[in-house]
Amino acid sequence: MHSLPTAAVLTELSAWLLEHHSDTVDADRLPAIRTELERLGADAVPGAVVELGCYQGAMALWMRAVLDSGGQQQRPIHVYDSFKGLPERGEEDPELFEPGFLRAEPEQVLALHDRWGRTPPVIHPGWFADTLPGQLPAQIAFAYLDGDYYDSIRTCLTACVPRLAPGGALVVDDYADLQTNPKAWNGLPGVKAACEDYFNAPSPLEVLMGNGDLAFGRYTTPAPPCRRAER
Repeated sequence: MHSLPTAAVLTELSAWLLEHHSDTVDADRLPAIRTELERLGADAVPGAVVELGCYQGAMALWMRAVLDSGGQQQRPIHVYDSFKGLPERGEEDPELFEPGFLRAEPEQVLALHDRWGRTPPVIHPGWFADTLPGQLPAQIAFAYLDGDYYDSIRTCLTACVPRLAPGGALVVDDYADLQTNPKAWNGLPGVKAACEDYFNAPSPLEVLMGNGDLAFGRYTTPAPPCRRAER
């Protein structure tokens, strides 16, 4: 474990991830996710953190480091990935990637965490439709959905939204609402379509803005009402 101050550790890790894993993280994604995770601690939101579509584990490592740095060392992280790459695309998805693209191995996730002295996540290999129904934590504080395709995101929403804790949230990667954010990358339109269909359009997702072409949508559940102090 690094002995540097918390801020310095995150700065060092951020720079390293941006240099070596720029295919899955960028200068907008990292601080956006950090903000979400730090809010969990500040608001005492119960539950686990889950990532659906983890690839080699770069974002999972960042989330672990942020949680550890904020005193949330005991909050577990679960990651889900086919580890066979992307599935066949559906009718709502563009002809952008070949099946099997973004294939990784669970060992890469473990090695990345070991390199930085971090506790690895609980890894759930398999297609979302097979793993999520029975292997998601009972209560989720935060979910990061990075499924790329319509069917994958629809499956993730169906499984995760009912398990979100009060005050919990999920962020959907590649959610491009060009009316709200014309700069957003709109290469995977099936993602937004899946959200609209699941929530029955218009989608309740809030668009998160970045300095570049960030395409993030956030859904939050209402926090429990504050109890008035007894006199």
